[in-house]
Amino acid sequence: MPQASTQDITFNGVPAVSLTTPAGAEAIILLHGAHLVSWKPAGGEERIYLSEQAVYDNGAAIRGGVPICFPQFGKTGPLPQHGFVRNMQWSKVLARGGDDFAMAVFRITDTPETRAIWPHPFAAEFSISITGARLDMEFEVENTGDASLSFTAALHTYMRVKEAEEVQLEGLRGQQYRDLLTGTEHTETGTFVSIDRETTRLYRETANPLLLREDRQALGINTENMPDTVVWNPWEQTCAAIGDLPDNAFRRFLCVEAGAITKPVELEASQSWWGRQSLVAM
Repeated sequence: MPQASTQDITFNGVPAVSLTTPAGAEAIILLHGAHLVSWKPAGGEERIYLSEQAVYDNGAAIRGGVPICFPQFGKTGPLPQHGFVRNMQWSKVLARGGDDFAMAVFRITDTPETRAIWPHPFAAEFSISITGARLDMEFEVENTGDASLSFTAALHTYMRVKEAEEVQLEGLRGQQYRDLLTGTEHTETGTFVSIDRETTRLYRETANPLLLREDRQALGINTENMPDTVVWNPWEQTCAAIGDLPDNAFRRFLCVEAGAITKPVELEASQSWWGRQSLVAM
């Protein structure tokens, strides 16, 4: 019987960890940003989009995969867009496999550089676990200081698709959302969300599981303790203006991001918080 494996590898010149389950599912996570850049369910195709023009220079954000947004989502505060942990070097603290799974855990703590722009001691861990058809990602933050802190966070997941115009995202009907392009409030009335233009929506309190359908395959999307869902596709004009994306890349992905954004997380000293996004290939 095949065995699970975990290996330290180099991916585009960057230290990384590869995971393989006995059933053949695979994942690759960079130490830079604890950034998941690949996930293939057992017997299936790649389900995560990574830009062919992504930049792997030290300190740069990597386009695609699953960037971790912390301690600020987007431009909702004074920090750099999406915070700073996606641009930092993390440490691998655990990697192991079992009869039907493989997993790895990565950790980061505050530094003099982070405290210069966000004056809070913290520790964060990102855990990745894969089975035959399932990917679980859990982000945990601990307040290691003596005073309270507040943050927003998200897993900025790029779902790989064959044609963005043909996908259907189910499970958001009746949800309130803010169109971040226009600043207007809306209620989702469709049985599914389809993409035919630039889209940046922040759906609030999305408790229902989501289903991303395309052709003859689907992807179940479940979250825990991350009540907001961001749906993003830059479409043609904005995509062409993004230097680390091919001009036609907007057709190849849809970001469905799990987050704690609308209501910032408040942590007292010694408290911790976690949030999870799970993907199930169907």
